[in-house]
Amino acid sequence: MVEFRIDRRSGVATYLQIVQQTQQALRLGLLEPGDKLPTAREVVEATAINPNTVLKAYRELEREGLVEARRGLGTFVRKSLGSQPADSPLRGELSRWAARAHAAGLERDDVAALFSAVLEEQFTESAHVEHEEHAEHVSKGDPA
Repeated sequence: MVEFRIDRRSGVATYLQIVQQTQQALRLGLLEPGDKLPTAREVVEATAINPNTVLKAYRELEREGLVEARRGLGTFVRKSLGSQPADSPLRGELSRWAARAHAAGLERDDVAALFSAVLEEQFTESAHVEHEEHAEHVSKGDPA
């Protein structure tokens, strides 16, 4: 079962933190279709947030088609977002990199900023390259 961690200093709305953490758990394969999310009461007891905040997050996840509420039973995962399991070799590599960054004296926010910058760079660059390759094929009359 997923345990939500609320960062009151993050500037991100509490309900969005729950939504994002659920999405992350789905991407990592930590939550799978059929799994039950903690009840609003359990989340409130663990995090000391308003029950309406939890319900708002669950409604958003339901609106996205990721979970479904079953009256009297709870809220259950409908579909996964993940393509890489939590124990993927990539996770191990990233974990070792994060440990080196921490050992080098970087703070959590520094590591997050560095990772985000590289992520943006890599995905923007690859999208740009794919777009150029597609344009080149189209200009040559290739169907690709």
